[in-house]
Amino acid sequence: MAIDQQTTSPRTAGYPARARNRRLTGGGSTGNERLTAVNGAILIALLAVIGLTLLRLRPLLSVHLFVGMLLIPPVLLKLASTGYRFIRYYTHDPVYRRKGPPPTLLRMLAPMMVLTTVVVLASGVALLFIGPSSRDTLLPVHKVSFILWSAFFALHVLGHLIELPHALRADYSPSARLTGDVTGRSGRTLALAGALVAGVVLAILVIPEFGPWLHNTNLFHDH
Repeated sequence: MAIDQQTTSPRTAGYPARARNRRLTGGGSTGNERLTAVNGAILIALLAVIGLTLLRLRPLLSVHLFVGMLLIPPVLLKLASTGYRFIRYYTHDPVYRRKGPPPTLLRMLAPMMVLTTVVVLASGVALLFIGPSSRDTLLPVHKVSFILWSAFFALHVLGHLIELPHALRADYSPSARLTGDVTGRSGRTLALAGALVAGVVLAILVIPEFGPWLHNTNLFHDH
C-alpha cells in the first residue's frame, strides 16, 4: 500500500477530472459546429410541427402554443452557440480563426435573424400572457416576424445543408466513437437535452395561460 501511495503522482491523480472535463467541455470549434448543427436539426423538426399547426390552427391551437413555448430554450441555445463562435472568431482565438468565418451571405443574414428571433419570441410570449385582447396589436407583429424569421432560418439551413448530415453522423452514428473524435459529446448531449427538457417544463408551466385563447370564440373571425 505504501508503494502505491508513493507512485501516485498529482498528474495521475488529476487525470479523471481532466478526462471528465474534456467529455463535457471539449471539442473546440468542431464541437461548437456539431452542437449548432444538431440543435438546428431539432429546431427544424419543431418548426415543422409549428408549420403543420398553421394549416389547421383552430383545432391545433393548443399544440401551436405548447410547441411555441417549447421552442424558446433550443432557440436560445442556438443563439448562444453561434454567438460564442462569433465572439471567439472576432477576438482572434487561433482555433476559431483557423476554422474561418461563416459564408459571407450567412454573416449578412445573421443580424436580421437575431432581430426577428427576438421579436417573434417576445411577441409570442406577450400575446400568450396578455391574452386575446392583444390580438389586433401584437398578432400582426408576431405573424410577420415569424414569416421573416422562418425565411432567414431556411436560408441559414440551406447554407449549412451539405455539412449538416456529416455533423450529425460525427457525434451520433453507431460507429462515431470508433471512427472519429467525439470529445465533448457528453457536454453537447447534456446541453441539447437540457434545452429540450427546459422547453417542455416551460410549456407545461404556462398551459394555464392557454385558456383565454382556446375559449375565445372570436379569435378566428375578423372584427
